[in-house]
Amino acid sequence: MRLFLQYIKQYRRGFAAGAIFCIIFLMSFLLYHLPVGAVLYPMALCVIVGIIFLAFDFRRIKRRHEILESIRSLTDTITGNFPQIENIEDADYQQIIRLISEEHNSYCTDINRRYTDMTDYYTVWVHQIKTPIASMRLHLQNEDTALSRKLSADLFRIEQYVEMVLTFLRLNSKSSDYVIKEYDLDSIIRQTVKKFAGEFIVRKLSLVYEPLNTTVLTDEKWLSFVIEQVLSNALKYTPAGSISITLEPYKRLCIRDTGIGIAAEDLPRIFENGFTGYNGRSDKKASGIGLYLCKLVCTNLGHTIKAESIVDEGTVISIDLARTKLETE
Repeated sequence: MRLFLQYIKQYRRGFAAGAIFCIIFLMSFLLYHLPVGAVLYPMALCVIVGIIFLAFDFRRIKRRHEILESIRSLTDTITGNFPQIENIEDADYQQIIRLISEEHNSYCTDINRRYTDMTDYYTVWVHQIKTPIASMRLHLQNEDTALSRKLSADLFRIEQYVEMVLTFLRLNSKSSDYVIKEYDLDSIIRQTVKKFAGEFIVRKLSLVYEPLNTTVLTDEKWLSFVIEQVLSNALKYTPAGSISITLEPYKRLCIRDTGIGIAAEDLPRIFENGFTGYNGRSDKKASGIGLYLCKLVCTNLGHTIKAESIVDEGTVISIDLARTKLETE
């Protein structure tokens, strides 16, 4: 009905002109005292013929409208299915659409090429920067002084930032290197905690951890990255006290700290890209990307990650590992 009303509105001038012509003929017959039936009869025939023509023309317009309505994106495949050209305007419009389509495709190709070049560059950069980092770590291992321990801690943070870059690049890649199978959760946690042993000692924080004795369906490398990021944040915002790693019912891994906590208004947004919140702004070093990456990784693995916190009391990050929808390899 709406299309029909639009059709009537589009050709309203033609209908108005036809009505005016009929009125002129009728007035002329009346002025010359001619039989009115002599004009009414042809008028009725013209109206009937006009209605038949209108029905066929509207059907044609409707069919063309349905074809054009199906064109939602400018691709070569769709632009090859245009309705048959019937007038100059059709040819002009189709030519314009084809030009826009070509420009759109060229723009997308250029953007994809630039993104690929950027990704390749940063991937190479990450692997190259790992060489001097490894060299510096070997040199520092030969010393055991306060300065060497401080430098080792700083170097570890650099390694974390480099790994975050590589993780970000991999997450946006079309190909993934997920290896989904059953893993021993304790093995993953021990490897991750071992990396932060020096941080726990320097900050004089205690680690509360007992063997969890369970297996999880996940990817070892990616889950290690998530746990590492959560532990890193816990260490950063816990000036004193302890950090505990426990397993609650239904394979919910919980990492608790006794740190400064997260403001209630910031809590719903901590997994957003670039969001640092009040604590992050006061720290001046927070990037706001760590928990964002954790959220993406958990989503890809079929896990869920949540946060609970009370200011000045601590934070709990829970990772739901009870997932059975993933296919093992």
